[in-house]
Amino acid sequence: MSCEPWQCAEIAATKKAHPINKPEVAVAMIKRAAHPILVVGSNVTERSLEGKLLIEYIIDFAKASNVKVVATAHMVAEFLKRGYEPADFMSAMDIGNRLVDPTWQGINGEGHPDLAMFVALPYYMESLILSGLKHFAPNLKTMTLDNLFHPHASWSFPNAPAKTWTENLTVMTSKFKGGK
Repeated sequence: MSCEPWQCAEIAATKKAHPINKPEVAVAMIKRAAHPILVVGSNVTERSLEGKLLIEYIIDFAKASNVKVVATAHMVAEFLKRGYEPADFMSAMDIGNRLVDPTWQGINGEGHPDLAMFVALPYYMESLILSGLKHFAPNLKTMTLDNLFHPHASWSFPNAPAKTWTENLTVMTSKFKGGK
């Protein structure tokens, strides 16, 4: 597994994401967060892992962890079709702007997120949002749950094959069974 950016032109400068080599590390960080959110992009219905759409893995994870899901673009309809209601929905750029705003009190006014996780956004878009957050929201921790390394995140899984990605998501979900 590689800790180099999946897109070779992505240069992290002096501050580069810490690689998440074990899913248990991600779980520990999520459990410590007071107000974690998961931003889910449009590729969630485009990726299939072992015959199951990525959205199904994300729904299982969200239900087990009780992490608030923000669906981007038209993904809210995809979640609702599967019987899961995200905490909110908005464009990816809008959630990026809100996360930079220190006065935003988060989903339902419950407090500004202290951990923002991202999954299934187009790589270039996720990279731009993470770069903006790295520079303009210094107190926010960011994490990517994709199988592509994002150097602008605080924490990111390394580049990995789909089988490893499936295992990571499955382990993370299993560690939350029974509540946060």
